[in-house]
Amino acid sequence: MSIHPLPIFERDADPAHRDALTDAEAYARLKPPTSIVVRVGRLKFVAEYPYSGREKPGCGSRLVVRTHRGTELAEMLTTTCSNSGCSKSISRQEMLQFIEASGGRDYPFHADGAVLRVATADDLAAWQGIRERFQGEARALRLRLSESGIGTRVVDVEPVLGGESVTVHVLVEDDAPVPEADIVGIASARYGCRVEMRMGGARDEARLTADYDKCGQHCCCTNFLKVLKPVSMKSAKVQKATLDPLKISGRCGRLMCCLRYEDETYSTLSARLPKVKSRVRTPDGDGTVIEARILVQLVLVRLDSSGESFAYPVESVERITA
Repeated sequence: MSIHPLPIFERDADPAHRDALTDAEAYARLKPPTSIVVRVGRLKFVAEYPYSGREKPGCGSRLVVRTHRGTELAEMLTTTCSNSGCSKSISRQEMLQFIEASGGRDYPFHADGAVLRVATADDLAAWQGIRERFQGEARALRLRLSESGIGTRVVDVEPVLGGESVTVHVLVEDDAPVPEADIVGIASARYGCRVEMRMGGARDEARLTADYDKCGQHCCCTNFLKVLKPVSMKSAKVQKATLDPLKISGRCGRLMCCLRYEDETYSTLSARLPKVKSRVRTPDGDGTVIEARILVQLVLVRLDSSGESFAYPVESVERITA
């Protein structure tokens, strides 16, 4: 069987119908972005900073930025201009919609800073040296505080590229008092710069130290989830067949965050299912519901006529009202 060329392919292959510009020429015509969205710091907070340079960085580029903490190394997420030349460019309206859906006013979004330049090899080497110098520093500071009679647990010590400040992340448990002034004083003397102390709970500790969870994916708190809201046991009861703490708890020892942001879907699907022990009418006769599966939307019914149990799609089951 012979292959017949399709007109649309023939037209696209014709140089007369194609843009004669090479990729390099097309890139040269693009203008540098005027603002760039970046991800910064151990907590990977998102920021949009103005940019006045002539270089045209791409998504994933390492940038040197000025933030509220000092000079830092950041990862470029996207530009908000319309001519970035890639599918990852977003409009400012799309970015605002994402922020609103991801926590609204609670979303840790920053705009008080600027993109200084695209990171050079010297910048990357300097940052690698700083990371090596501060490796294990959380444990060292914890021991120093213990020697001073302060039992507060230090989770992480986070420097910045410019050395202007160090952020000390501490764990606060059971509303125990934290001697903030004493900790800041000891840390300031140790590092010789401004110290910012950030207090958090078990979920914040997991965000800094955890890697993978039992699902095999990166922990949501370290990957994309920026606003850590409380999770109720009601959500766990709706979504899980078991309330075994080992199966419904995350790396932080608290209820898994995914229980909260999947709660609406589970609640909607659960509302469609008849309750266990309720009476229903099936294509094979009346019966009693003995089990219901939320995600697959199946109902297991014991028929009155035979006493046998069969699974039915929820669409084929009619509830019998008294």
